Amino acid sequence: QVQLVESGGGLVQAGGSLRLSCLASGFTFSMYGMGWFRQAPGKEREFVAAISWSGLSTYYASSVKGRFTISRDNTKKTVYLQMNSLKPDDTAVYYCAADGRKTGWRYDVAQSYDYWGQGTQVTVSS
Repeated sequence: QVQLVESGGGLVQAGGSLRLSCLASGFTFSMYGMGWFRQAPGKEREFVAAISWSGLSTYYASSVKGRFTISRDNTKKTVYLQMNSLKPDDTAVYYCAADGRKTGWRYDVAQSYDYWGQGTQVTVSS
């Protein structure tokens, strides 16, 4: 069955770094756009970053641009989120998601995605 399994979350001080990974199985990973979203307590789930199936196109929320980098390795069926210069406002559960659309991909819209992982907690202390 389809699975997306996130890892790499944890507790880090402000200014630190973390690298999240999301391992996919049960679908043709190389044909799916991948995204990262996050949800803080009491807040809506929000878009963080996305990468096209080929890896040639990447997209970022303005709040993380210049600090976070999304990448993928289709041979390992894994998408990554490198997070640098972390801030307390980055504290949230981070989810990876997969979208199989070939046209009209709304990479920043959660409802556009077909599959979701269970999430990994990132906590940034001040």
